[in-house]
Amino acid sequence: MRTKHTFRLPPDLAGQLADYASCKRVPQALVVETALSSYLSPDNSERMEAALGRRLDRLTRQVERLERHLTISNEALALFVRFWLTVTPPLPDAAQAAAQSKGRERYEGFVEALGRRLARGQSLAQEISRDVNPTDGASDRTDSSS
Repeated sequence: MRTKHTFRLPPDLAGQLADYASCKRVPQALVVETALSSYLSPDNSERMEAALGRRLDRLTRQVERLERHLTISNEALALFVRFWLTVTPPLPDAAQAAAQSKGRERYEGFVEALGRRLARGQSLAQEISRDVNPTDGASDRTDSSS
């Protein structure tokens, strides 16, 4: 059931309404009804605000995941350094030069290995996941090889 409304329009707006309705070959009441529906429904800015909210939520989750990975990386590095400092005895002065030379050689090898690993797209998080959950890791390897 429809409700009847009576209202007055300024002459120029009434002319625009009549012209638009005749151009589109629709009743003027339909044009007014559509315009009111559009005006009263959520507007584009509200839809954009909702979409922006969803994007911000997704970015927040990504930042939280990055923060978690960074915390794990920091803890792993700190644990390694503590362990290394605990078990590695100090070198005598006579062996310092040879140790430094060997250290530079090992560091260059480390940087090369890291570069290869990053080029292949491997990550420590993926490796740990496979080590902790070997059944999931086996399925990941079979999925990636097919």
